[in-house]
Amino acid sequence: MDKLSPSDLKTILHSKRANLYYLEHCRILVNGGRVEYVTDEGKRSLYWNIPIANTICLLLGTGTSITQAAVRELAKAGVLIGFSGGDGTPLFSATERDTDILWFSPQSEYRPTEYLQAWMRFWFDDTRRLEAAKTIQRLRLNWIREHWLKSKSGFTINHESLDQLLKESLEKVTTAIDVTALLTEEARLTKQLFKLAVQAVNYGDFIRAKRGTGTDPANRFLDHGNYLAYGLAASATWVLGLPHGLAVLHGKTRRGGLVFDTADLVKDALILPQAFLSATQGDDEQTFRKACVETLIHAEALDFMINSLKKIVHDLGSATV
Repeated sequence: MDKLSPSDLKTILHSKRANLYYLEHCRILVNGGRVEYVTDEGKRSLYWNIPIANTICLLLGTGTSITQAAVRELAKAGVLIGFSGGDGTPLFSATERDTDILWFSPQSEYRPTEYLQAWMRFWFDDTRRLEAAKTIQRLRLNWIREHWLKSKSGFTINHESLDQLLKESLEKVTTAIDVTALLTEEARLTKQLFKLAVQAVNYGDFIRAKRGTGTDPANRFLDHGNYLAYGLAASATWVLGLPHGLAVLHGKTRRGGLVFDTADLVKDALILPQAFLSATQGDDEQTFRKACVETLIHAEALDFMINSLKKIVHDLGSATV
């Protein structure tokens, strides 16, 4: 009988993992074989375990440090690590500008390459790459309809207005002649969704600002929640072995564009409503973050991202998956 190592017994598929952490003002290290983070309370140091086998990604905010041993253990468990500013935004690494979405991905020479090979079969074909981008937008629209029409306390949507808006958007996506047309429609739809969300919670005046930190709560929460979605998206692409530069929609403006493409699948459906709800309720960043993580896990957002990318591979890459 083959022997199983403890790590084999603890393995959990990324799509089924339940933890997405943001940590600040602490140290991450290995203590007694476990990855822990340490906080100071007066003269005492408090140690808290991080269940790495059940963790998707780790966002490290201001005032954090991490040991090489901890990085090694996180990499072995397939946990993505990202460095960010306060409250999870903006995301950056020490050697890059904060305008780039970059993650420290676990390295493995033995991950399957079938999805990458299938992705490359269509990626150099402009027509099929455009169809992949349209597929993402269609899946995005379906998820918006599914999750926005569910009853949620304090977020009441006009169903007819939403249905009409999504129907119009689907028509524009279907007839889009290039990526520019798709990006234009994506921006138009999101702007209209903001209006519906403002009406749903009686928010008042709202103007979307890039990196809303320091502006109104809804803008700050949108930025914060979107970076959580980027973390899941980075995990989904890593699991399938797809480099972030092989985007189908955002590739001309961001070299990590595939993370943006994948995050688009869930951002408007899940993050946008929660941002306005939390802003109206007067939630702090921690309460909002907890609500977002619970929503993402409950909706099985990572599963949806992975399956959506696999669908594109199957339909356009002619791969056996």
